[in-house]
Amino acid sequence: MFRDLGADVWDADAAVHRIYGVDGAAVAPMSDAFPEVIVDGAVSRDRIKTLISAHPDALSQIEQIVHPLVRADRQAFIAKSDAEIVVCDIPLLFETGGDAEMDATVVVSAPASVQRERVLAREGMSEDLFKAILDKQMPDMEKRARADYIIETTTMAGACARVSEIVKEIRAKHA
Repeated sequence: MFRDLGADVWDADAAVHRIYGVDGAAVAPMSDAFPEVIVDGAVSRDRIKTLISAHPDALSQIEQIVHPLVRADRQAFIAKSDAEIVVCDIPLLFETGGDAEMDATVVVSAPASVQRERVLAREGMSEDLFKAILDKQMPDMEKRARADYIIETTTMAGACARVSEIVKEIRAKHA
């Protein structure tokens, strides 16, 4: 929706896919630390999940490798952009302290029941995995309290209208 209104959008999940791909920036350091997660010259997300299930302490080492690479990817994207507004889609923005690097923050939210239904509808998702994801995240109410803007996603029309309002507000502030 932001892209449709002229913003450049950087996606953290897409960045992770790039750095995990063949010849990606994470392949060599992950191969050094955890050779068992490399398949056909790329980092296997499935093998990372298996590794973390068996060795939960491995997650912090993986994050120490991956987070700086993702941050560098984001900084390169921002540096190349000539858009008036750059949106960084970062699922764990507050949890990783990334909000300190942003001019403003937007929380996209839905009621807990809607969130649960949406997440459990994803392929390969289970109740246990959903709980593990929630356990890593800051509670929704805390994120809302910290955000500059909130987008409710209970309806597509409402979300589109709110994105439009936010873009207008940001443009007005920087006009």
